[in-house]
Amino acid sequence: MKLKTILAAAAACALVMGHPASVQAQTDNYPVKPVRIIAPFPPGGTVDLIPRILAPRLSENLGQQIVIDNRTGASGTIGTELAARAAPDGYTLVVNTIPLVTNTFLFARVPYDALNDFAPIMLMTSSPSAVAVHPSTPARSVRDLLQLAKARPGALNYGTAGPGTNPHIAGELFNYLGQVNLVAVHFKGGGPALIATISGEVSISFSGVAETSRYGKAGRLRPLGVTGAKRTAALPDVPTIAESGVAGYEFTTWNAILAPKNTPRAIVMLLNERIAKTFQAPELQQRFRELGFDIIASSPEELGAHLKKESAKWAKVIKERGMKVE
Repeated sequence: MKLKTILAAAAACALVMGHPASVQAQTDNYPVKPVRIIAPFPPGGTVDLIPRILAPRLSENLGQQIVIDNRTGASGTIGTELAARAAPDGYTLVVNTIPLVTNTFLFARVPYDALNDFAPIMLMTSSPSAVAVHPSTPARSVRDLLQLAKARPGALNYGTAGPGTNPHIAGELFNYLGQVNLVAVHFKGGGPALIATISGEVSISFSGVAETSRYGKAGRLRPLGVTGAKRTAALPDVPTIAESGVAGYEFTTWNAILAPKNTPRAIVMLLNERIAKTFQAPELQQRFRELGFDIIASSPEELGAHLKKESAKWAKVIKERGMKVE
């Protein structure tokens, strides 16, 4: 009996001691092939833009090619599910934003659990959006837009990147707090939605400040308000929506990178460290400033807490507005 006890104890000790070694071996050999980052929205939006800006320098820091894979559809659900079901080996990651948590409340069924099916790596950036109108729309301020919307209920529309996407959430928050009824028109991505506003197909956009600024300077859009809590350097003369008549309005886009759940902790931490190092490059910091992004570069734990907070926040707005995707 004593011999069996000793052998059992030795086996248990070997198992405990062997686990760190196996994890170390995983990171010692990682990465040995290209790393795929799934962007579950079409090219042209921020979810696609951020990893493409990071990819060349991150590739240098990891020693492997970074492949951006656009897998679009169903407000990001298709690409996000693909990432959730991928092998947890660090070779498939996903970049996502607010629909990661809001889709749960909008769709009757979502094929993944946003809070439990992923290993958080980093909350990378945040950025306000801006509300803008086509030049033919007779509104030159947020107050004008509110008055116009109340005078013509249901007659004004805005473009979204799809049901439950950032522009949709931003627009419905505007409806909710401004007590108006702008009608959402859904497109297959932020790029097509913005083009629809520029062409006059829809009247209003809730788009990134960089794109809004660029087309505003060209006279193809008229920026009215910034969605964040403070003004942005990208649109220095444009007031926030809150200071323009919609009290309490604040909408900030964020972009996070995650891995499938059960990805080894050592790989998650290695990725976090290398991505943080990438963000430290002066030329990238300048590029993100020009685009209106604030670099966050959080820890995995901070991202996990952020996802829980955002889930609770937007669940209330979605319920109040009765938002559903059929």
